[in-house]
Amino acid sequence: MTATTEGAGRVTVLGLGAMGSAIARTFLDRGHPTTVWNRTAAKAAPLAEAGATAAATAAEAVAAAPLVVVCLLDGAAVEEVLASVGTAIEGKVLVNLTSGSPAQARATERWAAEHGAGYLDGKLMGDPPYIGTDNILIPVSGSGDAWAAHETTLKELGGVAYHGADAGAAAVEFNAQVAMGYEMLIGFLHVLKLVRAEGGDVAAFGERLAGSVAAYPPLLTAMAKAVANGDYPPDLGPLRVQAALMDDLIAHRETAGVESVRMRQVKDLMDRRIADGHGEEGFSGLFELLGKD
Repeated sequence: MTATTEGAGRVTVLGLGAMGSAIARTFLDRGHPTTVWNRTAAKAAPLAEAGATAAATAAEAVAAAPLVVVCLLDGAAVEEVLASVGTAIEGKVLVNLTSGSPAQARATERWAAEHGAGYLDGKLMGDPPYIGTDNILIPVSGSGDAWAAHETTLKELGGVAYHGADAGAAAVEFNAQVAMGYEMLIGFLHVLKLVRAEGGDVAAFGERLAGSVAAYPPLLTAMAKAVANGDYPPDLGPLRVQAALMDDLIAHRETAGVESVRMRQVKDLMDRRIADGHGEEGFSGLFELLGKD
């Protein structure tokens, strides 16, 4: 990759695991003078050979650039490293790309403010080889001034999108997207179990289902709008009709010896919603029952 940013600004990267190293190398390739630091100094050697400056301490690395990108194992590691940088962070913009909760992001923002630094929190939705391409999504949130100052640089890392001034917003986006994946995939494994229990070809079924899933995006956007508006049209048909179908799905699973807890939970929500007088509404109306009692 060749440099694409003439006179690109200086950047520091703290943490040189697979993702941190990919971030640092991308900045180098795009023409940014890059300082790197890692607890295990040997991990900096390949980047130093490529032109990066390897700092002896985290504080030294932070002092070297106005933009400091942190990518470590977890929030505890971030706290430990930041505690070691002292006053070097003052006047800098700290961008934390470490996985963590919205609460952790807001706490780190408070720490940055107390130490005179701007703060952006970001989350990496993709693998190290995709850094620098549109195949990785990176939600970012926090200081609007920090974003305005470094948007161009940060967008060199991939599909970066700003989610507003709340430092926790990027983590909300990340956690929700990842949770959706797990919810979908555990459901997929359940139906594969059902297909196999009935003697079906799970590989062939998977191919057919992949085609069916392509029809879901319009439904997802419609359901999200229904939730936003508080108006729940019969998206999959009236709940009173869907509830009858759920009985068939539960019976099928139990007859085939496949776990049915999730289906029973959905049926329970449907029954409760119907009992409350919403039997003509759609599946999206179950949203109203998902908060804490």
